Amino acid sequence: MLDFFVNVAPAYVPALLRGALVTIELSCLSILLGTALGLLVALGRLSSSSILRHLLDAYVEIWRNVPLIVQLLLIYFSLPHVGIRLPAFVAGVVGLSLNLAAYLSEVFRAAIISISKTQSEAGISIGMSRGQVYRRIIIPQAALIAIPTVGGYFISLLKDCALVSFISVNELLREGTIIISATFRSMEVYLLIALIYFIMSFVAARLVRRLEWALTPRYLRSRLSQ
Repeated sequence: MLDFFVNVAPAYVPALLRGALVTIELSCLSILLGTALGLLVALGRLSSSSILRHLLDAYVEIWRNVPLIVQLLLIYFSLPHVGIRLPAFVAGVVGLSLNLAAYLSEVFRAAIISISKTQSEAGISIGMSRGQVYRRIIIPQAALIAIPTVGGYFISLLKDCALVSFISVNELLREGTIIISATFRSMEVYLLIALIYFIMSFVAARLVRRLEWALTPRYLRSRLSQ
C-alpha cells in the first residue's frame, strides 16, 4: 500500500481532483437551483389555490419516495424516448436539483409557518402588500431558521453526487473507478476517494457554519457558540 501512495498515486491524483471539481460544480449548481425551487414550492404549498397545493404535494411525495438513482436514470435514459435528450452533466444537475427541492420545500415551509402571524398582520397594518410582507419580514427570518438544515443537505448533496457516475458524469467516484480499472488497486483508490470526500465535506461544514454566524444578528450569536 505504501508503494502505491508513494509511486503510483501521484500520477492519478490530478484525475481525482478533476473529478472532485466536477463534484463541487454539480453540488453548487444543484444547491442554488434546488434552494430557489424549494422556496417556490414551499410558497406554492402555502398558497390559497387548492389545485396548486395538490400538484405540488404530489411532486414532493413522488420525488421524496423514489430513490435518487432511479430519478437520475429516468431523466438521462428515459426522457430521450419522448424527445428530450440532456447531456449527462445537465441531467445530473436537473435530477439532483429536483430531488433536493422536494426536501427543502418541507424545510422552508416549516420555517415560514414558524414565523408568528402577528408579524404578517403588523406588516399589512402599516400598508405593506402580501408580497412585501414575505420579502421583507417572513422570508429573511425563515431563511435564517432554515440555514443549518440547508447546510446539512448541501453536505449530503456532495456525497449524493457520486450517483451521477451511473449516468456517465466523470465526477470523483467515476474517475476513481477508471483508475481502479487501470491499476487494480481498489482499496487504495477508494481510500483516496474517501479522503477527498471527507476534506470537501469538512470544508463545506465550516463554510456553512461561518455563513450561519455571519447572517445571525449579534444578539443571537451567543446561542451558536453553546
